[in-house]
Amino acid sequence: MSIQAPVFSQITSVLYQTEFARCVEVFPTRRETRGLTEYDQFLALCFGQLTYRESLRDIVGCLEARKSLLYHLGFRGRVTRTHLAYANCHRDWRLFQAVAEILMRRASRLYQNDPIDFDLPKIALALDSSIISLSLNLFPWGYYARSGRAALKLHLLLSLRGNLPAWGAITEAHLPDLKMLDHIPIHPGAFYIMDRGYLDFARLYRLHQAGGFFVVRCKHHVRFIVRKSRPIDKATGLRCDQIVQLKSKWSKKLFPEKLRKVRVYDSENKVTLVLLTNNFDLPAEVIAELYRRRWQVELFFKWIKQHLRIRSFFGRSENAVRCQIWSAISAYLLVAILKKELKVQKSLNEMLQIISVNIFEQTPVNTLFFDDNEPSASGDRYYGNQKLLLLNDN
Repeated sequence: MSIQAPVFSQITSVLYQTEFARCVEVFPTRRETRGLTEYDQFLALCFGQLTYRESLRDIVGCLEARKSLLYHLGFRGRVTRTHLAYANCHRDWRLFQAVAEILMRRASRLYQNDPIDFDLPKIALALDSSIISLSLNLFPWGYYARSGRAALKLHLLLSLRGNLPAWGAITEAHLPDLKMLDHIPIHPGAFYIMDRGYLDFARLYRLHQAGGFFVVRCKHHVRFIVRKSRPIDKATGLRCDQIVQLKSKWSKKLFPEKLRKVRVYDSENKVTLVLLTNNFDLPAEVIAELYRRRWQVELFFKWIKQHLRIRSFFGRSENAVRCQIWSAISAYLLVAILKKELKVQKSLNEMLQIISVNIFEQTPVNTLFFDDNEPSASGDRYYGNQKLLLLNDN
């Protein structure tokens, strides 16, 4: 008898197992967990994210309740709490980071042509970080001296087209944000939008030499020599648009090229912002709008903390925490890719709620997000361009 693949396996089929296998080859396991493969571990962590499970015991209990479907869900080994706990503690967390990066690239290709309501550059990336708080009693390895608690820091480059992560890193909480400029991927012609915590002229000059553009908020103590002033429309909130050069000898040595300074008044927050950029072609209004949309990365951090499991953790080791954070980002990207390929109009939060209560259902996933009288945007009963997988029930 042929049966429809469960909703969970249709979602995870976005990630090809050959891609996952290549990541496993790059980050092999020193000692295998008996009966539990790396892919089984990844599926279990994603299942916990998509169904809002509270613990490893909770994950295993839900899976055991539908034991006859485990094979169809994609599991090939025996999933137990002990196996999962050992795998989370000992398997290299960089494997899950590599998987998330694959999904980031695929999501970026799908969303790169999304229409936006403002004439922004094609590649615009907002860089920021967020502290992930931990209990010092349970996670003493993450001690953060500034707060007296335990924490990790999540760094993300967020694409302003689709509001999707394009790159990420997890570091100790005390690592300064500006050091991330040494590690971010630089795409020639792309715009990097940052707050003043990333103002480091030596690193910004390396980004400039690599062909990237930056928009960064300036600090109050930086001094300039004005070389040229451009006309502005003060009705748009702009106060000045100038070609400048750094004044102090030390700053000028670090960034010897000219810069563009845009001063804009934020009427909503009653504050004047000074922005620096190495792009001289875009209108000043677009530069100001780029920085205004940097706030999307703050909203993204808030969203994933509210809707994914990165506030309470399934394990106490640093490796387990990092595995869980990357699996949360992977689960988010799987649903985002699904949303784009099926052309679903519902929000990601609505999709996650629907998925969580239909995870075991053996029905085409695209039928979950459309009303009975609403035609599927994909035009048929298929997922993407391929027919939904039929599995043989033995």
